[in-house]
Amino acid sequence: MATEIEAVAKEVITSLSNHVQIPTFSSRPDGLTLAAAYRVTPLLRAAFEARGERITGRKIGFTNRQMWKVFGVEAPIWGYTTSRTTHELSDVQIVALNEFSEPRIEPEIMFGLKSQPTVAMSDSALLDCVEWVALGYEIVQSIFPGWKFLAADTVAANGVHGALLIGTRHAIAPRKTAWQRELSTFEVELYCDGKLVQRGAGSLVLDSPLRALRRLVELLAHDPHNPPLCAGEVISTGTLTLAMPVKPGECWITKAAGIPLEDITVRFG
Repeated sequence: MATEIEAVAKEVITSLSNHVQIPTFSSRPDGLTLAAAYRVTPLLRAAFEARGERITGRKIGFTNRQMWKVFGVEAPIWGYTTSRTTHELSDVQIVALNEFSEPRIEPEIMFGLKSQPTVAMSDSALLDCVEWVALGYEIVQSIFPGWKFLAADTVAANGVHGALLIGTRHAIAPRKTAWQRELSTFEVELYCDGKLVQRGAGSLVLDSPLRALRRLVELLAHDPHNPPLCAGEVISTGTLTLAMPVKPGECWITKAAGIPLEDITVRFG
């Protein structure tokens, strides 16, 4: 089994590096279980670090329950973000799409941790672990053709993560109570070249991005192969809308209402 896990990790890294799609692992004769896929994750981390990347945090996927049946999951999944994939949105002029396989865009709430969260914490205590909140984008990609895969494939592919674009960071402490309420009630609109293409809300992310963070903490607490969250990590909590395909030349804007977060804009080339 160890040899098989190593082979999966090597194939994923090669696919991500060369932007070449591969057949799903779940469709192959030996298949791949979700439990086995999380044994691939530490090997992906080791490969990222071996080529000089620093782990910056985690991305959470499948936070929209409507997607669970489609992909055969019963809970969210996660992947690593690194110093190569994590950027301040203000520093990004144009995102080159040739670096990704079948890229899609997801507006997301992102948290910066100042202390380690634990399973038993109340929502209030959990939010105390968060230093800042931002609205940003995750660019996701599929190393499997046509975005057809199961949960185990997603985990093995590092949560289909491509890039993280972090918007303006806002401190939690001065208005913690308001943030806690707004994260579950705010709404967003996603525009492409000035046309409204999606509406979404914080409530679609497991009822609140804060709840998504909690589910990640719980998931890691039962994971013998991967480390828990720690101070300094950036957590991207899951898409606020459906993930939308993107093309070179497009300009995308997300506008939030009911929460004091600025509009965010990204262009693709």
